[in-house]
Amino acid sequence: MNPIPVIDMTATGINITRMRVNAGLTVKDVQDIFGFSTPQAIYKWQRGTALPTVDNLAILAAIFGVKIDDILIFQDCGVIQIPA
Repeated sequence: MNPIPVIDMTATGINITRMRVNAGLTVKDVQDIFGFSTPQAIYKWQRGTALPTVDNLAILAAIFGVKIDDILIFQDCGVIQIPA
């Protein structure tokens, strides 16, 4: 069986918030970059109640000057096993 990584949504949200602040951006700035009519999605990402889509992760990575893997935080335990 191959281990499947599990994304820690809360830690990823904290990481997105940290990267946004370090980039000197407000939630409104990020909202404007994405063209969102409301900031709700960004707040959900930061709270860890939702994850950005792959497309949005790519944009966040470009905004923050990092790789997508640098945004996502994976759990150390709780790895799911699936048949090979």
